[in-house]
Amino acid sequence: MNFIKKIIDIIKPPENWKLAVLLSSAVLIGLFFLIFHISNASSYLSNNPNTCINCHVMSPQFASWQKSSHARVATCNDCHVPHGNLVNTLFVKASDGMRHATVFTFRNEPQVIRIKNPGKLVVQENCIRCHLSRTDQTHLNRISETKALEGRDFFCWDCHRETPHSKISSLSSFPDAIIPASNRIIPEWMEKQFNLKK
Repeated sequence: MNFIKKIIDIIKPPENWKLAVLLSSAVLIGLFFLIFHISNASSYLSNNPNTCINCHVMSPQFASWQKSSHARVATCNDCHVPHGNLVNTLFVKASDGMRHATVFTFRNEPQVIRIKNPGKLVVQENCIRCHLSRTDQTHLNRISETKALEGRDFFCWDCHRETPHSKISSLSSFPDAIIPASNRIIPEWMEKQFNLKK
């Protein structure tokens, strides 16, 4: 009890700073919730593929997946997130999400989106996990992700190139693709208040 009181005494602002600290804290908390709402952050807890198009640069990947045979049986997370270990699943979702959010926020996304090496390993593992019962297991078990990363072996998509995303060369690959409309970013009350409606 005495230890907690000491911590409170250390972080407690001086009497003449209490109002400033309270107002600053309220502004920071308000900004946090606004950013949480604008980024549609809660959607990332789901397995809904529409989440992936929160960032418009993912529209070609979404559109090509939508027309693939995988769209009927697998979501984005089925392929791009590890399974079998909840901690690993949440870690990959969080680290990928943070990297994507940072890249897209600072407008640093490449014209052509390419999967990173850790993502390649996850996708390869999931290809094997889903298709193990339908294919030659001896061949799948021989595939070495390490050798594939070094270019001395193959990933599944080296042969199955257009599964499930077809050839995506740039952000303009699917200019006429029909994708779901993104959620409203600016709250309705704010649009009315500041006359932001188009």
